Amino acid sequence: MRLDKFLKVTRIIKRRTIANEACAQGKVKINGRVAKPANDVKPGDVIEIQFGDRVKRYQVIEIVESPSKEQSQNLYKEL
Repeated sequence: MRLDKFLKVTRIIKRRTIANEACAQGKVKINGRVAKPANDVKPGDVIEIQFGDRVKRYQVIEIVESPSKEQSQNLYKEL
């Protein structure tokens, strides 16, 4: 699954366009590398997102194309 789509369906970032912009600005990393919006996300990957001064880390647990609201929180674990 594309990184920008994963961030949207898991509700880490509310809109795909904002996820796309964050990736383009270099604020998102996958496994320590700056990621582009089209990068593939796989279970086990660690995603780091810079929100202002803070950096949040998430580990991908599962990939589901269109999860429900309750299911979307089980697709990742906050580190």
